[in-house]
Amino acid sequence: MAHCAAATEKQDHGEELPPLFQILASETVDGFDEVCYQTLELPCTDSAEGPSLANEKVADSTPVQLPISSSPLVPNHCHSVSISMPSSPLGAKSKGFPDDYVGNENAATDGTGGKAAYCGNASVKQPNQAMFYSIPIPKGTAYADNITKGLPPDYIRHDQNGSQSESRTMKSFNSFKTWSGRLERQLSVLRGRQQEEEFANDSSPPPEIDVLPVDRYFDALEGPELETLKDSEELLLPEDQKWPFLLRFPISSFGICLGLSSQAILWKTLATASSTQFLHVSPIINMILWFASAAVVATIATIYSLKIIFYFEAVRREYYHPVRINFFFAPWIACLFLVMGLPPSLVKNLHPVLWYVLMAPIFCLELKLYGQWMSGGQRRLSKVANPSNHLSIVGNFVGALLGATMGLREGPLFFFAIGLAHYGVLFVTLYQRLPTNETLPKELHPVFFLFVAAPSVASMAWARIQGNFDYVARIAYFIALFLYISLAVRINFFRGFRFSLAWWAYTFPMTGASIATIRYSSVVTSTITRALSVVLSSVSSLTVLALLVSTIIHAFVLHDLFPNDIAIAITRKKVKTGKKQTHLRTVYSDIPMTEADKSNC
Repeated sequence: MAHCAAATEKQDHGEELPPLFQILASETVDGFDEVCYQTLELPCTDSAEGPSLANEKVADSTPVQLPISSSPLVPNHCHSVSISMPSSPLGAKSKGFPDDYVGNENAATDGTGGKAAYCGNASVKQPNQAMFYSIPIPKGTAYADNITKGLPPDYIRHDQNGSQSESRTMKSFNSFKTWSGRLERQLSVLRGRQQEEEFANDSSPPPEIDVLPVDRYFDALEGPELETLKDSEELLLPEDQKWPFLLRFPISSFGICLGLSSQAILWKTLATASSTQFLHVSPIINMILWFASAAVVATIATIYSLKIIFYFEAVRREYYHPVRINFFFAPWIACLFLVMGLPPSLVKNLHPVLWYVLMAPIFCLELKLYGQWMSGGQRRLSKVANPSNHLSIVGNFVGALLGATMGLREGPLFFFAIGLAHYGVLFVTLYQRLPTNETLPKELHPVFFLFVAAPSVASMAWARIQGNFDYVARIAYFIALFLYISLAVRINFFRGFRFSLAWWAYTFPMTGASIATIRYSSVVTSTITRALSVVLSSVSSLTVLALLVSTIIHAFVLHDLFPNDIAIAITRKKVKTGKKQTHLRTVYSDIPMTEADKSNC
């Protein structure tokens, strides 16, 4: 309340000041809202509100002479007067105030007005006028997107700064690291705490490293392979950036190992089988393919081992993924293929301990997976049934085949029985396509060839266990042959989509059918069986060669073989949009963009 306004109100109405204003008089606060002067000419009006911006009669009011206060406590104390002021000094001049109007430097700048003192004596030294600048609200696509996500405005400013954006991105990747993230923080401490201070000023949500429940995969992802993120979900990692190579390297890369190592077995069989002696296949081809397969298996295994060491959280998420867990059988099946494809000139007799070592992890994985299929819940077979589940079945038959080749009997028969029981359940579940199973997209049609793998390998395993290619082995072979032909005649079913790692699903099932045909042709010798074995072997080898060339081109030339792995970067809980965030999204979506904002975007 202004001083002259209080005096005028007291004279006109004959009322005392309220107690609050008597207690909190401006004279009781040292230096509060005051201007030093010898004589103050105060424009007063009859209005109870005192001088204001809306009053246009300020210039016509009669000045009042006020003497200097003689207070003993505060010598030469100045009377204080407070009036309303605009948010900018330019606004005061536009309202008709004289040029010696001085704005209080402590006045608010939020547009609601403030306090200012007015000195009428031109000789009094006036304080410097404060400059008021308006800061435009950032607008644009990036700002609206982050407001939609409920992130604070600081997130935008950090993203517009390259170093802050890089620090935020690295912090997101650290949530998937193991001991390496801790080592980087220790090194940053040795260099100085600048990096930690940047992270401390970062207002982004903390990274999530908790184990995901299985139902979270179904809630956040869609599709038969659970690889596509739903529109209502967000990722922990930036979608518009290329992630580190190890994070983009999936467990399904071991499908390449299965295709190459099975070729070594095929050419070993062509060189040693009696029904294919007329081809005069050199054993050197088997040796070259075996060493190439061993090199590829070692390379991929090393890369994935580095992923386990540096990004264990990503590996754990793949392991708990309802579909990805099937590919954890692939490394051990590839090792079984390498042992079976060993050139005879290198090793003739293998110790049975090797079989137990390779079958132990397969047995442990089966205890977990088959128990989940039977116990129900989100991981029941009708919920997660997928052609990639055949990998867990094939491991039993390949192990049985290798064990019988080494001279074992009870162990191979045990795994053959397990594989046979679960293959029947899986075959029926996949064949009738329950309503809970989604139709495979066109890009995943090659995995249908996995139907051929299990019965073809099972026929050879039983023939080795029994000692001859009897009727049981032939029944399994005929089932595989029929499935192979029924898929091969559907040419349009397997073309018209871009290359991916899923194409390697063509390889080892076709190779398995070729090897089984060679074994069958050795028992049933005829021109048809020999011609069939040659045709299937040629198709299998050409397919592997074409896929190998395509893989090399996409990996080293086009650099698109390993895209960002969306399935491992989902959040632990669904991001909920609150009322405040919804309001901000609505407000900022209605703000039009200026030309300057568009240029900044």
